[in-house]
Order: sequence, then C-alpha cells, then structure tokens
Amino acid sequence: MTSKFTIGLDYGTNSVRAIVARCADGAELGSCVVPYPSGEEGVILDPHNDLVARQHPADYEFGLKKAVAGALREAKESDSGFSANAVIGLGVDTTGSSPIPVDKNNRPLAHHAPFQRDPAAQCWLWKDHTSHAEAAHITALAREHRPQYVAKCGNTYSSEWFWSKIWHCLRTAPSVFRVAHSWVELCDWVPSILAGVTDPAAIRRGVCAAGHKALYSDEWGGLPDKAFLSLLDPALAELRDRLYEKAYDASTVAGYLCAEWAAALGLPKGIPIAIGEMDVHYGAIGSGIAEGTLVKVIGTSTCDCAVLSLDKDVADIPGICGIVPGAILPGFYGIEAGQSAVGDIFKWWVEGVCGGSGELHGKLTEEAQKLRPGQSGLLALDWNNGNRTILVDQRLTGLILGQTLQTTRAEIYRSLIEATAFGARAILERIEAYGVPVKRIVCAGGIAEKNPMLMQIYADITGREMRIARSGQACALGAAIAASVVAGKEAGGHADFPSAQRAMTGLKEVAYTPQSGARAAYDQLYALYRQLHDAFGGVAQPDLGGLMKSLLRIKEKARQAPRA
Repeated sequence: MTSKFTIGLDYGTNSVRAIVARCADGAELGSCVVPYPSGEEGVILDPHNDLVARQHPADYEFGLKKAVAGALREAKESDSGFSANAVIGLGVDTTGSSPIPVDKNNRPLAHHAPFQRDPAAQCWLWKDHTSHAEAAHITALAREHRPQYVAKCGNTYSSEWFWSKIWHCLRTAPSVFRVAHSWVELCDWVPSILAGVTDPAAIRRGVCAAGHKALYSDEWGGLPDKAFLSLLDPALAELRDRLYEKAYDASTVAGYLCAEWAAALGLPKGIPIAIGEMDVHYGAIGSGIAEGTLVKVIGTSTCDCAVLSLDKDVADIPGICGIVPGAILPGFYGIEAGQSAVGDIFKWWVEGVCGGSGELHGKLTEEAQKLRPGQSGLLALDWNNGNRTILVDQRLTGLILGQTLQTTRAEIYRSLIEATAFGARAILERIEAYGVPVKRIVCAGGIAEKNPMLMQIYADITGREMRIARSGQACALGAAIAASVVAGKEAGGHADFPSAQRAMTGLKEVAYTPQSGARAAYDQLYALYRQLHDAFGGVAQPDLGGLMKSLLRIKEKARQAPRA
C-alpha cells in the first residue's frame, strides 16, 4: 500500500513549524520553521508595560504558507517518491489562551486598516498578563456565586486566560470591543480559516481551550451563564450569544480543506482538519501520554499533562490549571498544570542580563555542570513570569537568595535551573496527593533534548526517572496524529488515538535516573525552597531568619565533600 502522510502545524510563541509525518510509523519526512515577522521575535511588546504580549494575526497566515511549503519541499527531497497528494489530513496546535477579536466574517480586526497597529486588536498572546485585576475579580465572583466554575481550574482564574483578557479589552479598549463581533482562540481560528469558515458561529471549537481557559463545561451547559457574566459586565453577557454553545474533543473533524487554501498550500482539496488543541496537549499525545504517564513539555514555559479515564472519579485539585473531560485524549479527563517561565528564565539571564548568545548558554552549562548540589549557596524562585501552578498568581516575581561577592554567572544559571526543577516537584507532589497516578515521566521540547545537565537535575530533585519523547517535534507530531485519526483507517490513517500513538510515537533510549547523593542534598534545598515558596506565595508565614545560614551550611558541606 502507498504510504500516507499527515501534516502537523505547531504555532509556538516565536514561530510556526510544520512537519510531514508518515502515518505508518510517525517518521518525519520534512519540517520547516518560520519565525513570525512582527514585533520582537514575533511578540508585540510595550516598552512602557512589561505585561503586554500580542501577535499580529497576519503572521499566522504568512507562517502557514511558508512552513507547509518548506516541509513539503524537504519531504520530497528526502523521499523522491513522496507526493503531496498522499497527504490525508491536517492537524493544528497553538499557544493558549491566545484569543483573537474577529468581525462577523471571521476576519481578525487587525486585518482592517483602522486596527492594523492597535495592540488591542491583535491576538492576545498566552503570556499577556495585563488582565491580572480582571482575573482576580473573576476568581472572587466565581468563588462567591459559581464555585463550580473555578473548582475544576485550581479554584483560581488566571490572567493568561480567555475571559480576563476579553474583559480587560472591554475596560481599556472599548472601541475594539464594540467592533469585535466575536473572539476566537488561535487553536480554533487556524483550522477555521483552512476550512474556509466565514461565520464565527460556525467554527467548531475545541474543548481543550474552552474547558481549560474559558470555564466551559457540559455540566453547566457550556460557557458561563449570562447571569454570571452580567456580574462582570452586561456586555460580556451579550457577547456570549456570539461565541459558541458546544465544544468538541480531538476525535472530531474541525472542517475540510477549502479550495482556496488547498491551492495556496499545494494539498488535496477536502482533506480533513482535526480539531485544534493547545500546543502542549497535542505535545502530550505526540509523547505517548496515557494514564499513569505525566508529560512535561519544556519550552519557554512548561506544561505538565496527565490523563485519567472518564470512568474514574477525579478530585478537584487546588492550584492546577484544569480538569476537563476530553481535553487532551478523547475518553479521558485532561489534567493540566505548569510553570509560566522556564526557558524564558534561562534566556533572560544568559542573553538579557549577561548579554550573551547560544555560545554563552553552552559555556555556562559546562561551568554549572561542575558544581555539586548546594555548592553555590543559592536558592531561587522560578516566578519571573508569575506562578501558574500551584499558586496561580501572575503577580509573583522571581527571587535569587544567597548571593555573595564571589557568586558567579554559572552559579546563578544553575540555581535558576534548580528553581524550575523545584517548581516541577511541587506540581508533581500536588497532583499525586490528589490521586492522579504518575508511574512514568516523559519530557518533550528542545530544552529536554539538548540539555542533559538540566534533565539530570530534574531527575535528582524529583527523585523520578526522566525519559525523552522520540520526536523532537512532539507538539507538531501530536497534531499530525490527530489528523491521522480524523482521516481514518480506510484513508490510510488510524482508527483511534491508542493505535495511532502505538504506531507513531516512541521514546529515546536515553534515561536520566536520580543519583542518591544529589537527591539527599536536594531534599534539604527543596525544604528551604518550600519555605520561600509558601512565604512569598502568601500561603504561610514561616520564620525565614535562619534560611540564609541554612544555605551556607549546605554550601560549606558541599564544598568540603571529596570529589567523586
């Protein structure tokens, strides 16, 4: 039988990537990355407000055409027998929550001349935190009037999410809000334009973004009711009628490739497009997620994904980002947590503060690798972009404790890596405490692949083995897997997600296992980290007076220990 292929599109924070994946075994014949041309590395910033992060929707269409063309070209170069006619489906993942204001024809307001340079008319990127006041207000009102709404998302609504951003637009840019007919998540909008959908009401929205970011649940009839939204602002209640009533899991077809985009991309007209999901959710699928497997997609931020069968009871877990039926894998609860900055923290230190480049990343990694756990005497909090889990507070900031006049760049670099690992351990302990089994941890993303020191530190601090997903493009591969499922077995795809994952995913041979000596030292440091975490996170008032001296004792012990 002639091989069949699907295309996975991965819209990240700085670029869009396309891969061509073979359905039979997940082999990636071609890939192409296209940076977004607008803003700073694709992000539109405000020099007067560091909470702003927007993107121009035109960048998504520009990247779509170039990335697919590049991936198809590379696939043909790697296999002379490859033909675009063998592509049987498309899948899309994006950042989220990244909502776009659109007109009644599903055209972004930023495409209209009066709004082309208006930041409020752009896509409100996931890491835009301008709506922190609105998020706090939503949290307070929901706890009082609709506690069930926030119970499934850690009991706290975030400034990274759908309603807080739209409400902030209403409050600060009412002219944009008035003109916007509807708002569409990026992960829903890209499939909709590929399918030629020109009515926002006709877009098939994914339960992934709807459930985790927009307080959607079938239990209460979809989106928050109009009476509750009126408590925020009557204009939001009116907007609800122009959004959507139903959201779907990844087994659903979002639409079929329209003639216009088929011609633009050089693909067969009418092939199915999978429901859009957030990047890390499809990344979890591309990493082989199953019950008992926690997937960590490590990038600019980190997202932790787990699933639990729908026939089991799942507790409400304080401080996590959502428990949503069907959000990752159909037939399972999708459970999400994460950290708002990981790679971004390392980039801030190495490139922003130290003024270096990729070469300096390598140099500091080499120097930091020579340090023993605790040897630097430093302890950091990983909150440079706020805390997503388990405190759900974007108004928290980073901290580095224990500096002396001899502290080096490499010591700080290592302490920042350790801080992200401590944050990862806090998440792991929280979800396990509420009955979610974690028998295996699989990591994905460029950092996991390229930084063995970081992965060993994660293993030592969590006390768990760390495995790496086989694909270096797990998010795009997950989207391609979804495309193979909606295309179906008869077309050369797969009958369901389990069979698709068995065929198309795998693990690299490398495994990072905890080292007993390092584990003992990190247990001491983690106890101190939790004191800082709980004190500055506002959940406890421990006595921090002896913490610096405790760090010094750990430092002295580490420096006196004989070399292995």
